[in-house]
Order: sequence, then C-alpha cells, then structure tokens
Amino acid sequence: MKLQDKIAARFQELDDQGRSLPISRPGPGEGSPQVETVAFQRWASSALHLVASVYGEASPHYKNLDAAYERAGMYSTVRLSEMRGIFGGAKSDFDGGYLFNVERVVVGELFADFVVAAKTALWEDHKDVAAVLACAALEDALKRLATANGIAVDQKGMTDVINALKAAGLVSGPQKSLLDTMPKLRDAAMHAEWNRITPQDVGSVIGYVEQFLLTHFQ
Repeated sequence: MKLQDKIAARFQELDDQGRSLPISRPGPGEGSPQVETVAFQRWASSALHLVASVYGEASPHYKNLDAAYERAGMYSTVRLSEMRGIFGGAKSDFDGGYLFNVERVVVGELFADFVVAAKTALWEDHKDVAAVLACAALEDALKRLATANGIAVDQKGMTDVINALKAAGLVSGPQKSLLDTMPKLRDAAMHAEWNRITPQDVGSVIGYVEQFLLTHFQ
C-alpha cells in the first residue's frame, strides 16, 4: 500500500472513530452530555498526531485542531463536534489532493540522502561509487515522476522514460537538453564502464539530480 493510501485510510479510520465515541447523557438538570474521557483522549491524541504529521504544526489545520482541544476544560460534546469539524476539513483537503503530495515529499527526502552520499563519495575520490548512486537516484526519480503523472514506465529504459516525460511536457528548456545526455552516463555506470566516466560527468549528474528534486519533489 502506498504512503498516501495508508494516510487516507488512517484519516477515514479516525473520522469513523470520532463519530462513534461513547457519550454519557445525564438526566434532566444533571448537566450536559459528556464524551467518555479515555476514549476522547485517545481519539484526540491520534487526530492531532496525524494532522501534525501530514500538514505540520504550523498549518492552519493543526493550529485550529489544537486550539479546539485546549479551549474547553471538560469533555463536552460541543468540544468534540468542533474538533471533528476541523479534522474533517483536514481529511477533505487530503482526500482531494489540494495541498501537496506526501509521497513526493518523502521521496524527495530519500533522494536527497542519495545525493549527499554521492557528493561525499565524489569528494573522497570514489568517482565510480558516486556515479552509481547519482545515476540510480536520477533514474528512479524520473520513473516516479512519470508514474505520478499517469505514465506507464514498467520495463522501460531511461531513454524511453525521458521521451515520455518530454512528450507530456513535464521537462522542458535547458533541463530537457541536459537530460538527453544522462542515459549514456547511466549505462556506463550500471555496466561498470568506468573509463567512460569522468569526475566532471559525475558532478553534472549530481547537479542535475539536485535541480530535478527541487523542481519536482518539493
């Protein structure tokens, strides 16, 4: 299951839980209905954690949800309704894809680690290791970009993936012409033809991957 699917499922699970929390209903003159304390705290903690993880603690969704949690001193149904409304808004925005693609952000962070490793290897004069890391990161990033835009890339080589991305208008300008040089470097790296790769070549791949990540995975 993809990360976004897992998050969507968790949003739905907590939304369902919020609708079914146990509520005590006192008799006439005995006070207002109250949400069962343990169940409410469990749900509220999970809801806050999910919204913070997806949107960040600086987001309006999280700030509003946290403020609603802190606002009332008792576990009233009014407090629960307010929190459920805010949580529902966060769920709706996520389900609609209106804010950002979580998977892309995570992938971008993962590839950034590859770039750092490639840079370190190149700086330590391990050109061949750096070439493999950088080329592998670039090829995977190209395929993920294609997949995210509905382009089938199974069993396709880098050149075919690049052509598909260009045809879809996903890469253009200087980025497109520079990308055309990458398959040869990738093939040399993956087939251990080290004499065909210079440190300058590796540096160009690393630089391209960095720019590609900033453009498409942030």
